[in-house]
Amino acid sequence: MSIQKKALLVLGCPEVPIQMALALFSGYYLEKDGYEVTTAGNPSVMKLIKTSDPGGHYLRRLVTLEKCIEGITDRNGQYDLCICFAHNDAGISYAATMRYLLAEIRFITLVFGRNAEELSGSIEFDGEKIVEPAVHNPVPIRRKLQEVMGWGVSKNLPTTS
Repeated sequence: MSIQKKALLVLGCPEVPIQMALALFSGYYLEKDGYEVTTAGNPSVMKLIKTSDPGGHYLRRLVTLEKCIEGITDRNGQYDLCICFAHNDAGISYAATMRYLLAEIRFITLVFGRNAEELSGSIEFDGEKIVEPAVHNPVPIRRKLQEVMGWGVSKNLPTTS
């Protein structure tokens, strides 16, 4: 019996439209890669996920940020990969907290929104960064994520803009 890899998606404020598309996309392909995916966010994010994916096809395990942090600090929740979504200072703070708690795993911060370049300059923790000033069109940052995660042509992903 093999132990399944675990991934954590940490979503920030749902104000920027592309976040939900990227979260659903990530959840789907992480599961295809053999990860058990947990998604953490504030109550607004949880309501958007339940509305966008009512059958739980792409994001099955949902938890509030507070419960997620509690689970990690109690050592009940350990992960192999964490992807944090950030488009404002609060998102960077969530990412910094998760990086501190999950110091030994692969860690990716997706920085997006109108001020992505400037915001990415405030990241003072280790890990991979994907930065794109995207708000409505997820394709440029999705392509960068595909490259970083190895979800290329072999996965038969759409590549149109």
